[in-house]
Amino acid sequence: MTENEISYLVRGAIFKVYNNLGPGLFESVYESALFYELTKADLQVQKQVEVTIPYGEITLEPAFRIDLLVEDKVIIELKSVEDLSPIHYKQLDTYLRLTNKKLGLLVNFNTLNILNDIKRIANKM
Repeated sequence: MTENEISYLVRGAIFKVYNNLGPGLFESVYESALFYELTKADLQVQKQVEVTIPYGEITLEPAFRIDLLVEDKVIIELKSVEDLSPIHYKQLDTYLRLTNKKLGLLVNFNTLNILNDIKRIANKM
């Protein structure tokens, strides 16, 4: 399955979660619900994936945690904030670069229109 095919299925699951729960909840609630929807769709999903990175002669562990990793290809970074800020985009871009993944989705569930708050970020690799 390609990153684009995975992204299509993830977007469908995001809409299900948003339509059922609406805005205003904690990020962890959306993470659990989205994890459920994605596994129900027979996708391999991991949540709160700890990532280590080499830094000079040492390894930083854990350097960060990925909210959801789908099919070991697509990173999903979840937010429940008033507005996405530039640092949120940079965060996902850094995650993609450091893990050598090609595609990430930045999702803000605290919105009146979820369609406007699903952002695709591609790793330029």
